[in-house]
This record gives sequence, C-alpha cells and structure tokens, in this order.
Amino acid sequence: MSAPRLNYHALAPKAAKALAQLSFAAGGTLDKRLRELVNLRISQINGCAFCIDMHWADLLQQGMEARHINAVAGWREAQRFFGEAERAALNWAEAVNAVPHRVPSEADFEAIRSHFTDAQIAELTFAVGAIRSWNMLNASFHMPVPETPYVAG
Repeated sequence: MSAPRLNYHALAPKAAKALAQLSFAAGGTLDKRLRELVNLRISQINGCAFCIDMHWADLLQQGMEARHINAVAGWREAQRFFGEAERAALNWAEAVNAVPHRVPSEADFEAIRSHFTDAQIAELTFAVGAIRSWNMLNASFHMPVPETPYVAG
C-alpha cells in the first residue's frame, strides 16, 4: 500500500473542520442507518478504503448483520435486505454521485420523492456531497485504513 501523501487535516485544518461539520449536519434528519448505507455505497463506488472501513464498522455497531452489509454493493439484486425507501435512496445517491457523467433522471427523482420529503431529499443530497468529498480527499492522499475502524465525531 502507498504511504500517505500528506496530512490534509493538519495542512488545511479550517477546511477539514468545515467538511466534518458539513458531514455531521448533512442528512441529520435522516435515519442514521440509511445515512450510513449511503455513505458505504458511495465510498464503495469511489474506491475509498478508509471510508468503506469506517461506514461498514458503523453499520455493524448499529446491529446490521454482516451478510446484509456485504450485500450493499449489489443492493439492486439483494432486494430481500433493502426496503423500497432504502433502494430509492441508494439509487438517488448513486445518480447524484455520477454527476457530471450522468445527471439524476426524472425517474430517479420521482422514485426518491415517493419515499422522502423534499427536505429529506435535500439532506440526502448534501450527505452524498459530503461523503464524496471525503472519498476524494482520502483516495487522493492515500489515507491508510487504520488498525481499528475510525469513529467519526
């Protein structure tokens, strides 16, 4: 594994603190499990091992079974583990994360809107933006997976 390129927390402390505050606030009105499912899925897509490890561990601490967590990457085929609202949220998160290569379609928006309020959709979208930022930072600077999972907060 590559050594960390730099310690962005120490070199840009105000920005790191602001992103941490955004992460804490984003999705605050959503169910914690749903937020962590989205964080895990977006981290998987973006290849951020540090964040995958952290959000996997958080879901385990919440009591989610390992089999269920392992199915997050294949949530479309693993419908037995994910309700309609979770699938709509995961679909929306993936569509938002794919910008600019694709933008969320009207069908994506209608699917999320059938399960969540407009305020919740806004919160979820901010949460995707926050985790995407962490993924970009950690992957770019080769943040190593720690011995024990990092606990945010």
